[in-house]
Amino acid sequence: MELKNNLKRYRFDNNQLTQEKMAEALDVSRQTIIAIESGKFNPSVKLALKMANLFQCRIEDLFYMEEK
Repeated sequence: MELKNNLKRYRFDNNQLTQEKMAEALDVSRQTIIAIESGKFNPSVKLALKMANLFQCRIEDLFYMEEK
């Protein structure tokens, strides 16, 4: 199984939040956001919680498991 995410959709649904603005809000680099969105990096639980809080949703709304 592979971890997938809906971050890009949530960013655009949230007044087209840029990767840079999202990174600033979460106190991470833009490269971190790029790596997470592309599936090359899995965020820590703490960062995933901060993302869910930013978008006022559940972690499960942002991240899900998919069969390979």
